[in-house]
Amino acid sequence: MMAHSEGVDSSILDTTVKSWDRHYAVNARAAWLLIKAFAESLPSHVQDQASGRIVALTHDHSAFNLPYGTSKGALDRLITAAAIELAPLGVRSNAINPGPIDTGWMTPEMKDQLTDLTPAGRLGTPTDTADLVAFLLSKQGGWITGQVLHSNGGVGVA
Repeated sequence: MMAHSEGVDSSILDTTVKSWDRHYAVNARAAWLLIKAFAESLPSHVQDQASGRIVALTHDHSAFNLPYGTSKGALDRLITAAAIELAPLGVRSNAINPGPIDTGWMTPEMKDQLTDLTPAGRLGTPTDTADLVAFLLSKQGGWITGQVLHSNGGVGVA
């Protein structure tokens, strides 16, 4: 499970090269190195058709958060590549885009605004995300691979 992230609000015009490089180092390169090390630790032949799981948290925000959003896009492609390339090792690889999760960082106004965008009528909780992670790591989640799953209460559906 990969839930690490670098995120600093900036746009096309005010993102610095240093910030861009740091976002990619944390959000994409670190994930690639973790996945690579994990895959290298697996046996070269598969005993079990579902011997390993990769789950990463992603996001689809980009405007005014450019290096964060684009580096998370790179993470999404890494996750789908891992699903294909590591399948012979029994690895299942997926990403979760959890949408607005209430972890205490939002202002009351932001909570109201985001709740209004959510057909489910509420913000997500850490437990909502943890339950999906647990499913993807379970035997029952073994048929799901190569997906970016939107677990967001329906944000963007309407």
